[in-house]
Amino acid sequence: MKSKFQLTKEQKDDMAGLIKGYFEKERGEDISHLASLLIFDFITEEIAPLFYNKGVEDAHAFMTSKLDDLFEIQK
Repeated sequence: MKSKFQLTKEQKDDMAGLIKGYFEKERGEDISHLASLLIFDFITEEIAPLFYNKGVEDAHAFMTSKLDDLFEIQK
C-alpha cells in the first residue's frame, strides 16, 4: 500500500527527528537519519491509513447521529 499522505521534506524531516529522539530517549539507541526516515515511511504507509480510516468512520458515525437528531425536530 503506497502512502497517500503528501508531506513536505521539512515535515518528513521533523517527524524523522521525533522518531530519532524517541529512540535516543526511550531506548538509548542512536539511529541514523536514514533509519528514522525508513521507520517514518513504514508508519505512514502501513499504520497511518488505519488511524485515518478510523477517524473517517468516527466522523461518519458522528455526522449520521447529528443528522438523525435533525429529523426529530420535524412537526
